[in-house]
Amino acid sequence: MTIKNGDTVSIHYKGTFEDGTEFDNSFERGEPITCQVGAGMLISGFDNALTGMKVGETKNINLSPEEAYGEHIAEGVQQVTRDCFPEDFELVKEATVYGKNAAGEEMIATILDFDDTQATLDFNHPMAGKNLNFEINIVDINESE
Repeated sequence: MTIKNGDTVSIHYKGTFEDGTEFDNSFERGEPITCQVGAGMLISGFDNALTGMKVGETKNINLSPEEAYGEHIAEGVQQVTRDCFPEDFELVKEATVYGKNAAGEEMIATILDFDDTQATLDFNHPMAGKNLNFEINIVDINESE
């Protein structure tokens, strides 16, 4: 049986950057992830690589930013005033902050820099603009009906 869109699969994977630095590893956690292929639960290049694989098969893939978290866009880096944060909030460079925009949508950003009056935030995904490598191993396939 080979994987097709709509199948629910259990997979192990290891993710690395181009320099070999590991950023995630389900093998080490000892727990595969389960997802539905083609349902938008995974980054597109990873999702597409699953199609046609079989239980026990291992595949190594290299994804460009377009196939992963997109390019890093300059408009995603914005300055906000310090009063956007609670008065007692301690800003820390490279920390992740969570909040809501004016429309009430949840936002996640990384603090790049700050001073007494403003903070520079990066709203891009932390892996935007990066090439990613994955080793994928298929543990189980449950066919869609």
